[in-house]
Formats: sequence, C-alpha cells, structure tokens
Amino acid sequence: MELTNNIDKFGTAGLFLTALLSPCCFPLFAFVASALGFGSAELFGGWTMWIFQAMVLVSVAGLYFSYRKHRCTYPLFVAIPSGLLVFYGYHFNNSDHWTYFLYAGMFGLFVATLWNYKRNKLHRSCDTCKVIDGKTVELESEITCPNCGHKKKEMMPTDACQFFYECENCKKILKPKQGDCCVYCSYGTVKCPSIQTGKDCC
Repeated sequence: MELTNNIDKFGTAGLFLTALLSPCCFPLFAFVASALGFGSAELFGGWTMWIFQAMVLVSVAGLYFSYRKHRCTYPLFVAIPSGLLVFYGYHFNNSDHWTYFLYAGMFGLFVATLWNYKRNKLHRSCDTCKVIDGKTVELESEITCPNCGHKKKEMMPTDACQFFYECENCKKILKPKQGDCCVYCSYGTVKCPSIQTGKDCC
C-alpha cells in the first residue's frame, strides 16, 4: 500500500513536471537547463522531447493507481486519450500544426489530475465511505430503535437493502416505514447507498 501511495504521488508530481516541460514553457526550461550546464535544449526535440513523453507516462500511471483506490474512472477516461494525443503529435502528425495536439493533450492531463485530486481528497476524508457509480457514499448509519430508543452504529450493505433489523436491546424487529426502502432510511442517521446514489430504491 505504501508503494502504491508513493507511485500515485509521484505520478501526480510527474504531471506538473510535464506541464513545466510543455511547449509553452520550453523557452524558460531551455534557459534554466543551459544555465545548469545541460547545453542548448531544443524546443520540441532532443532530450526534452523524451523527458516530456516520460512524464506523460508517469502521470497516466499515477492516475491509474489512484483509480485503484477510489474507483472513479472519469480521470482515466480523460487522461488516456490526452496522453495519446501527445504521442500522436510527436510521432504520427507531420503537419505544421502538430504542436496543437501537444497543447490539447497537456490540457486534458491537467484536467484529469485536478479531477483525480478531488476524488482522492473525498476518498481520504471518510474512512467509512465508498465510491459507487462515481459517487462517494457514506456506509455508516446510526440506527435508533423507535421502541426503546437504543442507538447503534452499523455498516450498511452495498449489494442489497436491509428490510429487517433486530434491536440488540429490546429484541424488537424493525421494518421500514411505508414509502421507505429499508430500515436505514426509516431509522438511521444516513440513508442507504441506493438513495445516496440517486436511485429510487435497492
């Protein structure tokens, strides 16, 4: 897990490094590289081109490892085509406007990273949450027994609705109220996962 987290952080940092090496920033980078003794850096070729492409790969890899944690596919859906645009611009487009593909790819990767950052932040801020259908769902709900007032925190199932619940204090069997799909929607502090994701019922 620690290795995965580090790769994810490195991948995110890789995207910002890629942005630094992008065409719009190449003149500044070339000046700094020359000042450090690396020689003259070509704007769109030479060793800067390979660093640029390597950072794109690192960025996409980092986004993939993030996906494995939060299970939100949207950042990857944006990042993969954006990365392909960069490689297409470098290797398969011979027109005078090939740099536009680099700009478009960089913009897409930047958007994907911002999106991924938001999903990571949501995922880390809640230990009892899970991403379902692209939405962060709270799984912990505190049920209050209407018969004796006993309260207990429970983890809600994600694959089915719970129609019956036995109070551990008075042993009363709770059932959903009319119009509710489960006992959590009727007596819990948090609605069931299906309702949280926008579905009518389980």
